[in-house]
Amino acid sequence: MSHGKFLELANLSASYGKGAAVVRDVSLSLNEGELGCILGPSGCGKTTILRAISGFQTLSSGSISLAGKVLSTPHKTISPEQRTVGMVFQDHALFPHLTIGDNVGFGLNKLDSAERRSRIVTLLDLVGMQAHAKKYPHELSGGQSQRVALARAIAPRPRLLLMDEPFSNLDTELRESLGYEVRSLLKASGITAIMVTHDQNDAFALGDRIGVMSEGKLMQWDNSFNLYHAPNSRFVANFIGDGIFVRGRIIDDKTVDTNFGEIKGDVINVDADSNEVEVLIRPDDVTHDENSAIRGQIKRKAFKGAQTLYTLETSNGETLMSLVPSHDDYEIGDMIGVAISADHLVCFTRTASNQSRLKT
Repeated sequence: MSHGKFLELANLSASYGKGAAVVRDVSLSLNEGELGCILGPSGCGKTTILRAISGFQTLSSGSISLAGKVLSTPHKTISPEQRTVGMVFQDHALFPHLTIGDNVGFGLNKLDSAERRSRIVTLLDLVGMQAHAKKYPHELSGGQSQRVALARAIAPRPRLLLMDEPFSNLDTELRESLGYEVRSLLKASGITAIMVTHDQNDAFALGDRIGVMSEGKLMQWDNSFNLYHAPNSRFVANFIGDGIFVRGRIIDDKTVDTNFGEIKGDVINVDADSNEVEVLIRPDDVTHDENSAIRGQIKRKAFKGAQTLYTLETSNGETLMSLVPSHDDYEIGDMIGVAISADHLVCFTRTASNQSRLKT
């Protein structure tokens, strides 16, 4: 596998017609064989980036390169069919009048018939659909259709695979299992891929590198661990996972003083221009500890299988969220003890309000 940047977007901006830019100054890169995800709310520009990579969207500035070859600049665009880029869409877009086997073989007309048949069999085996080769799309479930769409997209051996919300029409449980399946499949095939989604579970199941977008800008391009534990902006902290901001004062580069006492860890001073900060506390930073001086009343509970997510109101009026092993079962209104142990102290400049509640 070659090293270096396989896909490179440099300072990419794009707009529709004469309107304002829908994507502004986006730079990101993927190595060969890496899987990337662009994550963000509706209308943030993520699909426009896919359209630009595939050649269906012109650039107003910047460039797109694949394997060292420039595909797009504002003055020159290589046509979509010359890019050897595959696409998987939200609605799977299978041809209803073709069998599953013929759907997968649709882009293989340059192969002789024996080679084409062999490639179809290999791919249907790969996605676990060989037994359905003679069926038609209307006879398949959503998950089966998604597997066939994937097999069809990778059949011509694209150098890059683009996926636009590929799991959005599937139920939650299937999305997650299929996300891990697709990741294994692409890794086994050595395919470089980039997916756009509004669902962070999809992104974390699939991506080696994940970008969070807001209003046309790429806020952070990173691995999932850093997005969760070291978000570089309040937007990313809000968008990824659950959590609460609590008031704090930076004592030194390892310590923040809060209403819950001093918290020690690796202080990551992001956007903090004074010692008066708000500290991001994730639910997994708050452990159940009946010997702790910090006590809170349970206001909400959400069962998560092995763990329960409790939202607590503490005696000093602040809110905390805590993940507790689900065999320690408590009811709304109960008081429990918790301790804060955050290795990654993510601090932001304190806003006018004392405490900012993150989404749950």
